Amino acid sequence: MKQSDQQKIGFFIKNLREQRGLTQGAFAKLLNTSQSAVARMEKGQQNFSTELLSKISTVLEHKIVSINNSIDFEIVGGKKLHGAISTGYSKNGSVGLLCASLLNRGVTILHGIARIEEVYRVIEILESIGVQVKWIDQNSIEITPPKIFNLKKLNVASAIRTRSIIMLIGPLIHILPSFSIPHASGCKLGKRTISAHTYALEEVGVKIKTLASSYEVKVSKLKPANIVMYETGDTACENIIMAASKIKGKTTIECASGNYMVQEMCFFLEKLGVKVEGIGTGTITIHGVSEIDQRVEYTNSEDPIESMMFISAAIATDSELTINRCPIDFLTLELYKLKKMGLKYKILKRYFSKNGKTKLVDIKIMPSTLKAPEDKIHANPYPGINIDNLPFFVPIAIRAKGTTIIHDWFYENRAIYATELNRLEANVTLADTHRIYITGGTPLTGAQIVCPPALRPSMVILISMLASSGKSILRNVYMISRGYEDVAKRLNSIGADITILK
Repeated sequence: MKQSDQQKIGFFIKNLREQRGLTQGAFAKLLNTSQSAVARMEKGQQNFSTELLSKISTVLEHKIVSINNSIDFEIVGGKKLHGAISTGYSKNGSVGLLCASLLNRGVTILHGIARIEEVYRVIEILESIGVQVKWIDQNSIEITPPKIFNLKKLNVASAIRTRSIIMLIGPLIHILPSFSIPHASGCKLGKRTISAHTYALEEVGVKIKTLASSYEVKVSKLKPANIVMYETGDTACENIIMAASKIKGKTTIECASGNYMVQEMCFFLEKLGVKVEGIGTGTITIHGVSEIDQRVEYTNSEDPIESMMFISAAIATDSELTINRCPIDFLTLELYKLKKMGLKYKILKRYFSKNGKTKLVDIKIMPSTLKAPEDKIHANPYPGINIDNLPFFVPIAIRAKGTTIIHDWFYENRAIYATELNRLEANVTLADTHRIYITGGTPLTGAQIVCPPALRPSMVILISMLASSGKSILRNVYMISRGYEDVAKRLNSIGADITILK
């Protein structure tokens, strides 16, 4: 490797490390090397082997070089979608239920668990600390906890690849008096602190100390409390709900999230014998129990974000498509906004998910002439437009006549990824790190793009490629596989033309 190439790679690694908020020392610890070695790498003064670059890619969750294990999509765009497709099981519900299963000392059987990379990482973590996890059907899993949990054997490589690791704190405080978990990762969406987790857990008797590359958790005397959430975050709310579920007495959580994955966890806890009041509202009350030890069976419901993805794909390709099993309570405002933009659709059928709680509908999307809304489109906590549904308005806005303003106030960096669509000849202008202006009506043309390090923006690029004329290549689709099960196969079943390249 030439010296100039080494310097370019070193500079690239330095930028990625800083974006992830890691010091050189913390990065060195994750690589199991010295800080001086990291300094040499970043100055381009060290030879990079394929093995070293692969390890760095894993730690930073970003491909440094193209290695043979990359999976890419080749998309022939401009084709109409047709027929019907069913919404898959919830990604965030799957992950939350896997974590909540640790509250039960008995065997937990979960149905509706999505076979996606994010779930695989959580399973790898659970297995590494002694949990027996067995797939008993395509989307069904049996979880048997160990008598003794061993966090010293925790799979760090899997843990740093998923932000879901933080949700193990809630159940583990009832098992271990002290433990350490590595910093969370997941999508690269700007600065994301764990203050909401920390402040809520402190109220019930948990101390969390943030170190360079890990969180040190210590449990004093656990007690019920009246908690005001520092922010209405989903994972933070799930964490404190799990913590409160096994603290005898009444814990009240104000400014709570009413989002779909939080409701799912509450429904599961009710099956475990925990009384939960206020599900889906801003105030949740948990009547904790001292012990949970039973054989329990529960079915996860469908993913409203996947429903929105199919809605977006149908609109972007100007297609007639029926999307079945859509969780309507988490799509109501999205559909109303689209109706005001000119979308024609019908609700064909109403029924319940297998959990008996989540309301589902079948939606038929019809070809429509769209216009940009007069007001900006932005997300809010439930029952507002879901923060993960917001990006799917981007391909829709590209089709709409006029200029659409999309305000992604929640994340510092996610809006930036929408500018990648300009490679497809879209007209996307970045106003700042939170706002984009999209001038619609621009025909899209195929291009080659590498998936950004974020799930929903990666899927938005795929949808836009479906709507582009000609051939596109989407590189390194691991991010999409984190949240969508067999997405290429399923899109192909309704008329898309996607080839998986390995």
